[in-house]
Formats: sequence, C-alpha cells, structure tokens
Amino acid sequence: MSFLSGLEPGIHPRFAFPFGHWGAECLKILRELIPEGKGEPPVRKRVGLLSIIALLWTALFAGCSSAAETSSDGKTTLTLWTFASQHVEFYEEMAKEWNRRHPDKPIDLQIEMYPYNEMHNKLLLSLYSKVGAPDIADIEIGKFANYLKGEPQLVPLNDIVDPVKDRIVQSRIDIYSKDGTVYGIGFHVGATVIFYNKEILDQAGVDPDQIKTWNDFVAAGKKVKSKTGKPMITIDVTEFFAFWPLIIQQGSDYLDENGEVILDNKINVETLTFLHDLIYKHQIAIPTPGGGHHAEEYYGFMNRGGAASVIMPMWYMGRFTDFMPDLKGKMIIRPLPAWEEGGLRSAGMGGTGTVVTNQSKHPELAKEFLSFAKLSKEGNIKIWEILGFDPIRWDVWDEPEMKADNKYTEYFGKGIFDTLLEVKDEINSPNLGEKTPLVNGVVGSNVLYHAIKTRDKTPAEALREAAARLRQ
Repeated sequence: MSFLSGLEPGIHPRFAFPFGHWGAECLKILRELIPEGKGEPPVRKRVGLLSIIALLWTALFAGCSSAAETSSDGKTTLTLWTFASQHVEFYEEMAKEWNRRHPDKPIDLQIEMYPYNEMHNKLLLSLYSKVGAPDIADIEIGKFANYLKGEPQLVPLNDIVDPVKDRIVQSRIDIYSKDGTVYGIGFHVGATVIFYNKEILDQAGVDPDQIKTWNDFVAAGKKVKSKTGKPMITIDVTEFFAFWPLIIQQGSDYLDENGEVILDNKINVETLTFLHDLIYKHQIAIPTPGGGHHAEEYYGFMNRGGAASVIMPMWYMGRFTDFMPDLKGKMIIRPLPAWEEGGLRSAGMGGTGTVVTNQSKHPELAKEFLSFAKLSKEGNIKIWEILGFDPIRWDVWDEPEMKADNKYTEYFGKGIFDTLLEVKDEINSPNLGEKTPLVNGVVGSNVLYHAIKTRDKTPAEALREAAARLRQ
C-alpha cells in the first residue's frame, strides 16, 4: 500500500478528509509532490509530508475567513505576506505614502509575517490549491524557481516594469522572469563588492584603488601579511559568497541557462583552486572563523580588526553596522578585482521578488501599489533609507538622498553609491533553476568544506563528485 492510499477521503481514519472537493484537491497536489510508484516513504519524509498536509489544509480553508475587500473607511483591502520584519516596516511606510498621494483609491494593507519556510510552503500550497493566497507576496530568490514551474500562478508585471526598464539593472529583472514575462520585482541589486579595512591597508602601505585585478589582490595581500601579520581575507567554508560571485564574474555559474548542472566546469574548478591557494599557497587568507560571514565567531574576529577585507554583497553593510561597531570609519567599499583587465567587477547576489498572485481580486490596484513601492524613484530611495539596500533603479544612486547622513554613510562614508555607479553595467546575476536551492546547499555544506577546510578532496574532486550527484 502506498503512503497516499492512506489519504483517500474516508479510508484512513487518521488522515480522512471529510469534504470530497477539498480531499480531492489535497490528493491532486500531493500526487504532484510525491512520485507515483514509490511506495511508503521513509519516516523522515513521512513527517515532512504530514507537515505539508497540515499547511495545505490551512491554505485550503484560509479563504473562508479572509478579510473584507473594503474596510469601513472606504479603503480597499490588500493582503501581503512576507518573511522579513524589515520588509514589514518598509511596506507600512509605503502604504501610508500611497494613501497620502492617492486619496481617490486608498488601501488598507494587511501584512502577515511568517517564518521563512512556513511562508514559502503556505504560499506554494495556496497557489497549487487555487484558494487562500494573498494579493501580494515576497518570495526569496532561492525559492522563486518553485513558483515558475508549469504555468505560473502569478500576474505578469511587464506593464509596470517596461516604463522604467531602461533605468533598472536588467539582470535583477531577468531573475524573476520566465519566457520574457516578468513575475517579480526585487528590493535590491545585491551587488557583490569587497569591503576593505583601510586602517590595515594603510599600515601595510597598500592603496586599495590600485588593486585592479585578482593578481594585484594577491600581491597586496602579501604586503599586508608581511607588514601586519594579518590575513588579507577570509574564505567561506559553509556559505557560498566567496565562490559564487567569483564564477559569475567570469560568465560561469552553477547551472546553465537551461538549468543543467555545470558546477564542475573548468572556470569553477580554477576559481575554487584560486580560493584554496589564497590560504595554502600564498598564505594570505584563512578559512572564515565560524565557517561563514554570518557567524558570531566571524563578527567578533572581524570587529577586532582580524582581516583586511571580505567579499560580500552590498546588503552586508547592515551586518557591519549592527554587529561590528568598532570598525565604524575604518571600512571602505570598492568593486571586486577583475580576473583580467576590463573584466567584470561585480555580481548580483541574493534578493526577494515581490509578486501579485492570480487570486487577487484587485490585481490592477495591487500592481499599482507594487509599482509605487518598488519601481518609483520615491520607493527606491525609501528602500535605501529604511532597509539600507542598493535599489534596483540605478538612476537614484546619485540622488542627494543617497548621500544624506544615516548610519551607513556615517560608517562607510558618502561614496557608497559612487562605487555602484562605477560597476552598474557589470552586475550579472545567477541562472536560477529548480536545482538552485539544492546546489547552494551542497556547495555550502560539502564542496567548500572538503576543498577548503578539511582538504580531504581537491577542488576538482569536490566539484566533480557534487556535480555527479546533482545530475542524478
């Protein structure tokens, strides 16, 4: 007997669905999630599936108690789901501003925040079941491909993107698109940069603006190590931020444009070997304390002036201001070194695509609000002021508001967006596919650890073995 046979309505007392329509809908969705003929799943998977059933049941009936479409003061109700408290603050501010500017069509924006996995599962199941989804939702970039399978249950957004398309970093639109149709709008470019501790570089007599290529970086690192005894950089062994951007710089990726695994190609092997050699051959780097640049051990190490630089996206500025306060006034932001003269000097990492679901009863109003919040000049400036993100509209990067005093300009200086303007045409983004979340997990938990930390596999072996498993 298969696991699903126990879920037929009325057959299995533990999982019987008393309502025929909803039971049939549950089974239809679950059969898409569980391959036919696989029999009884392992206990671990059964527990996971029961969690899915619980979420599905909630999603199927969520519409029964949905808020009224119009509130008592004449505002149209729009529901929005997110997984980030920072985003809540931003949306609340933009809803107030919308109502101030559009008294003829005010909204009552009802925001619901859920834990990361719960929200994404709940949204996916609501869209599968065609009931219970919000008007608007945030979808993290690593999950976005799941919502583009088959016929997306999302509203196309080309009509709000096209009027400002020439002022947006194109790659940050492409990542939320399918077959030329845009389904999501991002918060930020996520431009990968290099954060330098200028105090350490000054002690070593190194001018960061003369570091043009990775060869220059190695030479500078040797001076830093010789003069200060400190490593030039730390290399992730549990996260992918020191590896993924560097292969994208060179036109490579984990997956090709068709979603096929190319993790073990020549560029990727050479890049991982380069990172390995920074530690063990050139001796100017160390594995990141704590494993990655979001570890408490790393924050403490870096806050004490532990290393001269770190590779991370622009949005990492908030980690410095929040967790490494002693470096205020010491850190500067520069483009990544290029692999060769004239090569790309950045890559877009991370992101959240905001969507309008096809269950919205007010899709045009939802799109108008989304456009105002995330595509207008006002909205993009607010993204910087409230969230500290590098907004996707590059034409605001030289606006006076971007240099106004705030905790980021006080920490890093007022030239933050000068660096971004310098590389705005060099910010490629990853190819995202169904396997992207899986590959990220394998790279972070396996490849980097074995190739960089334990060294029980060469970079080529670690990538080749991981790629072979991912292709199965």
